[in-house]
Amino acid sequence: MSHKPPIIWSIAGLDSGGGAGLSADQRAADAAGVHLCPVAAALTAQNSVAVEAVFPVPPEQLDAQLAALASDLPPAAIKTGLLGGVEQLRVVTQWVDRLRERAPVALVVDPVLRASTGASLADDALLNAYREELLPRASVVTPNRREASRLVGEAGVAAQARALLALDAGAVCITGGDEAGPLALDWLACEHVTAWLALPRRDAHNNHGTGCTFATGLAAALARGFVAADAAVIAKMLTTSGLRADAQASGGGAGPVLPQPGFIRDAGLLPALFDGDAPPRAWPLPCRGPTSVDGVYGITDSGPHAGQLFDAGLQTVQLRVKRRVAEDEAGWQTRLHAHVAAARRPRGTLILNDHWREALAVGVDFIHLGQEDLLALSASERRELAEARERGLRLGLSSHSLWELARAKAWSPDYIACGPIWPTLTKAMPWWPQGLGNLAWWVAMAPAPVVGIGGVSEPSQLAEIAACGARAGCVVRGLARGTAHGPQAWQQAWAEGRDAAPIAAPSWPSATLPVNPW
Repeated sequence: MSHKPPIIWSIAGLDSGGGAGLSADQRAADAAGVHLCPVAAALTAQNSVAVEAVFPVPPEQLDAQLAALASDLPPAAIKTGLLGGVEQLRVVTQWVDRLRERAPVALVVDPVLRASTGASLADDALLNAYREELLPRASVVTPNRREASRLVGEAGVAAQARALLALDAGAVCITGGDEAGPLALDWLACEHVTAWLALPRRDAHNNHGTGCTFATGLAAALARGFVAADAAVIAKMLTTSGLRADAQASGGGAGPVLPQPGFIRDAGLLPALFDGDAPPRAWPLPCRGPTSVDGVYGITDSGPHAGQLFDAGLQTVQLRVKRRVAEDEAGWQTRLHAHVAAARRPRGTLILNDHWREALAVGVDFIHLGQEDLLALSASERRELAEARERGLRLGLSSHSLWELARAKAWSPDYIACGPIWPTLTKAMPWWPQGLGNLAWWVAMAPAPVVGIGGVSEPSQLAEIAACGARAGCVVRGLARGTAHGPQAWQQAWAEGRDAAPIAAPSWPSATLPVNPW
């Protein structure tokens, strides 16, 4: 049985020049592998240079288009662009409400309020209808900086995003591709993350329709089951793939964005995600080079046990020592020193989990942090950690989703952990298992060596992690004292996996979190 692609509707304007609007939406949907139903809300008389006239489609004609689609091609997501007027907007809101009575439907609102030439495409009545009727139904709203200013006033992007969220939009991504600077920066504010999404700015002359392309790419990713944070990463990758320096313009103005179907497998398109209100000034440096993390990666909470694992031949061991409740600083430091001293071996790579300041104090130069640890850092602490990195502190980071992979990229770590590969009992977490497919995709896309972690209970699973191309595979319970398989069995499984036929990355990664119904 063939797999049907997700269906999205685009309710937008028809660009007679073929650059923006429904034409751009169709190209984006094709690149994203979804089926687009193009619904004309307005006809425009335009070319590559200017919009000369806009003719809103009569409300009854717009309603008839949507009614015909609803009976045969119901959408997983709807994207709106140029709507033309208040009556057309209200037809859209009525259909969104009807459809949501039957099933969840995501709504991405690209508020097309002004042409790139500067001509206004929305009067005050339409702006009010956006604020009061459409945005409260939106899953994600994707204005550029000027559109955000028209909707909520002049302010910094963080304040604008908060104002848009206050109108009950589910999430906001204020795009900055039209701005100046070495980085193309979008401000993302949603349930899971508030941060800058960045890629190096491309010198391209085919940037007509970037906003349409981004919003349609985001809608396509939502239709594929990704949460808004991951969908924004995908939309930025898709849009950037279509900006080409060698693209030929057909008219006197900018040429159309031409997104590439293989964008999702292009590691150079993975954005970096930067926390903090201040925009990043530079693209992160690449990974420093080969990492000493390799093979069977043991994890234990005991220094003596870590030493035994090194003695048994493991090259990499992570020491997880938790600070006890109400333990004073002196007692905590003494206990940590003792664990580290018992674990340390001359040729072994000892990694301390969580406690990066303490790691520096006891002479451990490799730490592992979860992303919740990064989020807990203040701006000054982030600077302090970055300075420690410059002095030689090595860093491994966890990642469970596309946006966490993008955040890891911003830190230029020595390795990135992908997990959980299988269900795990070591900690409660909201993430679905990544599976071997996502692990292989991580290996192909990550800017640093990848470590597979989570749910490894049998040596055969570790062999599969190796076959995906991971640099190392983590074993926790399987290396505990008295377990069925000793260190040698795990090392043998790793060697067999390295020699086995490689497990190829899928054409698309899988979502790792459930989407809230809209």
